[in-house]
Amino acid sequence: MDTTERPIATATARAIPRRRIGGMTLAERQAWTGWLFLLPALLVVIGVAMVPLAQTVYYSFTDKRLGALQATNWIGFENYRFLLRDNLWWSAVRVTVLFTVVTVIAEFALGLLIALVVNSRFRGRGLMRAAMLVPWAIPTVLSAQMWKWMYNDIFGVFNDMLRRLGLIEQNIAWLAKPSTALPAVMAIDIWKTTPFVALLLLAGLQVIPEELYEAATVDGASRIRQFLVITLPLLRPAIAVALIFRSLDALRAFDVFYVLFGARPDTQTMAVYAQNNIVAFSDVGYGSAISVLIFLIIAIFVVAYVTSLRVEAES
Repeated sequence: MDTTERPIATATARAIPRRRIGGMTLAERQAWTGWLFLLPALLVVIGVAMVPLAQTVYYSFTDKRLGALQATNWIGFENYRFLLRDNLWWSAVRVTVLFTVVTVIAEFALGLLIALVVNSRFRGRGLMRAAMLVPWAIPTVLSAQMWKWMYNDIFGVFNDMLRRLGLIEQNIAWLAKPSTALPAVMAIDIWKTTPFVALLLLAGLQVIPEELYEAATVDGASRIRQFLVITLPLLRPAIAVALIFRSLDALRAFDVFYVLFGARPDTQTMAVYAQNNIVAFSDVGYGSAISVLIFLIIAIFVVAYVTSLRVEAES
């Protein structure tokens, strides 16, 4: 077609109205069809997640108790006022944040190292990739109980090994001492979850073109230079996914702490503290307020993460 005819053809195409079927355009019908397919899933999400969440928010403004004979009363922000002055709550926040920071950093560093190793070519790397997932595949409660036995101050394998090596003279109560209790549970989480982080980072390494490394080698770039200039920038999306997944999971840590320590005050996480108030003390109103604050903390983290990704994508 002659270039002089293109504006005329474009104007003619714009002048022709879009075809409507039953009063809607084809694009509108496709959009409505998509929403109809999504409707069952949305109803399930509303029933499973949104309704309990709304009920929890409502209970947080009441004095509801489990099995109480008296009527539930509306008390406004009284639960939140008491919670912000609760030393046990702030202790749980401190334990949770410290646990999250240390474990996420350690798991990322070890996971990146493992991913780089298993991404290289060597005999038996397939078997190694499968073997590294074993700790992650073990259920958390089972692995926590297993480590609890190994930490035992009487027949635990760690004390026996350290005594044989001459590093200690008497057994250490790893889980009873406040100075070693939190590092002990951190070690369990790092052992169990590092393979998951390594798997995510390995998936990111697999999509980096090999030609980039070959060109960098021809240009004389060292291994460290290739890692800093090629690997890290292209691995950034996988790193972001790994960090957000692990951070959210660590902020909700419950099972491993509960198996090892129960509701011990000095090792309670935010989730353990909420469960203890609701189940042990039957204080549903106060426990719901704790749960709402946990939800808000995680929501703020997610919003900050999504915003940072959007700014990075637009820059």
